[in-house]
Amino acid sequence: MKSSQALVESFPKLDVYTPDKAENSPVVIFIHGGNWNAGNKEIYSFLGRNFAKKDIVTVISGYTLSPDGNYDTMAKEVAAAIKWTRENISKHKGNPNEIFLMGHSAGGHLIALVGTNPKYLENIDLVKGIILNDAAGLDMYSYLKKNPPNKNGHYDVTWTENEENWKDASPIYFLSEKVPPLYVYTGTKTYSSILTGNKEFVKKMNQYQANLEINYLRKKHVPMMRQFIFPWNKRYNEIVKFIDSNR
Repeated sequence: MKSSQALVESFPKLDVYTPDKAENSPVVIFIHGGNWNAGNKEIYSFLGRNFAKKDIVTVISGYTLSPDGNYDTMAKEVAAAIKWTRENISKHKGNPNEIFLMGHSAGGHLIALVGTNPKYLENIDLVKGIILNDAAGLDMYSYLKKNPPNKNGHYDVTWTENEENWKDASPIYFLSEKVPPLYVYTGTKTYSSILTGNKEFVKKMNQYQANLEINYLRKKHVPMMRQFIFPWNKRYNEIVKFIDSNR
């Protein structure tokens, strides 16, 4: 079952997918990718339907794309989606104490940022786990130092030209023992910047989560998300197992 809800007047809407029979189910909040300037939540309805078949309530939230917003705008909206879910998901068969975040590409960056940078969530304990699927932008500071932002892809707006903001936008600089358990997928055929960023991110996070490792898949960037179209894809059972072990 799908329902659409508004966060607050100025924020994008979100869609909620609920299991037919299960009650008080764990919740996945999914944030889509698209280079921070493209994509929309409607494309990913398959994810909500497939998780619902696994008795997982799924919240798929939109966010303001660049150039109408920057990384900070987007991250605040993701945080608002988490807050809304905490306050309302019990009305949609979800357990507000079992919230997990999942994101692909730019969406992976945004959930990682909200889950690490303490300015976005007053209480990170609201989040029980974070699932990164070929996440981009985990160290935008290092990337932008080598590739200064310009109008290409609206990066001059997304990241601004202020180097302090580049670091503020980079999850790798906010890792600590407070970060929720992580589960990481990375494509072996993805973009080199994503491969490098994920390796360095996990290596640094191993200070706090010693058993964290990358689940490598022999896929390019887009197929890393496209695989979830199929309800029989093994990733669903892997993620449910991760959720069950951290509820």
